[in-house]
Amino acid sequence: MKKTEQLGPYSLSWEEGVFPLGGDALALGEFATLKPGWRVCDLGTGSGALLLLLARRADGLALTGVEIDPLSAQIARENLAANGLAGEIAAGDLRAVPLPAGGFDLVVSNPPYFPVGSGTSGGPARSEACCTLEELCAAASRLVKNGGRFALCHRPERLADVICALRGHRLEPKRLKLVSHSPTHPPSLLLVEAVRQGRPGLTIEA
Repeated sequence: MKKTEQLGPYSLSWEEGVFPLGGDALALGEFATLKPGWRVCDLGTGSGALLLLLARRADGLALTGVEIDPLSAQIARENLAANGLAGEIAAGDLRAVPLPAGGFDLVVSNPPYFPVGSGTSGGPARSEACCTLEELCAAASRLVKNGGRFALCHRPERLADVICALRGHRLEPKRLKLVSHSPTHPPSLLLVEAVRQGRPGLTIEA
């Protein structure tokens, strides 16, 4: 059974077996720095939700998504077409996808959160079995131009891993935000944006 969600002027649909729209993607879609006309790539795009979330914020974006699951990749293509958006969805492994190095102004990702063997149940789409955090950062570093940005969401308890992986691949963390359900709850989501070959200096946002 297909489900549909309205995202501003765009409508997002997905079927059972495709990772559903969640609050993490919504938060990342608002957090990432974006300018009209930018070339944007979403690694692990799923249904294409992040591409629609970004497209509603800026005009003239060149949209690209990478998705290893064939069904999800097809749903993402259908979502772009149904909303009149031009773009490319590459079906394949983001670690080896044949996209141009340095070809993007912004790379985004809502990646798997849990390392293999961590004991945390997140389902296949939330396990790093197919792509580790290090591999994700390596792919983003290859695809984004010097001075370009990589924005991702993750679990707060993996903050140290995220920062180390970014810096290890020439992605300097520049913005960081922790999101809580309420002032009395601990953070449940980490948002980070890094600049390729950027200078040190991190802003912690409210």
